[in-house]
Amino acid sequence: MLNKLQEIFISIVLLVLLFLMWNPMHMGMGSSVEMLVVLAIAVAFAIFAIFIWREKPADEREEAHFSFAGRSAFLAGSTFLVLGIVMQSFRHSLDIWLVFTLGIMILAKAGGLLYTSNKN
Repeated sequence: MLNKLQEIFISIVLLVLLFLMWNPMHMGMGSSVEMLVVLAIAVAFAIFAIFIWREKPADEREEAHFSFAGRSAFLAGSTFLVLGIVMQSFRHSLDIWLVFTLGIMILAKAGGLLYTSNKN
């Protein structure tokens, strides 16, 4: 139970830091404060990734929950990347990082499937 609460807490911290980086209220963050937020995002994401990597399902039901959460996250992320690619293409200002990120996600998904199918 403690791991779930820790994961929820670090998720909230990461979302707050991402919101600060987005800066929708145009707060006057100096470059040093902005770099601290970037560092905090990197550290919070590393901790978040550790939680994700260490997830071990206790039974088949929990395995199905993890699988559903992973598929949902992949589809949400890839959908927003495709929308970003389409919108920026119409404006003729495509950020190549969107394309690279979507490509890496697809390669990681295929690689993960190949790895697990050969491992089991």
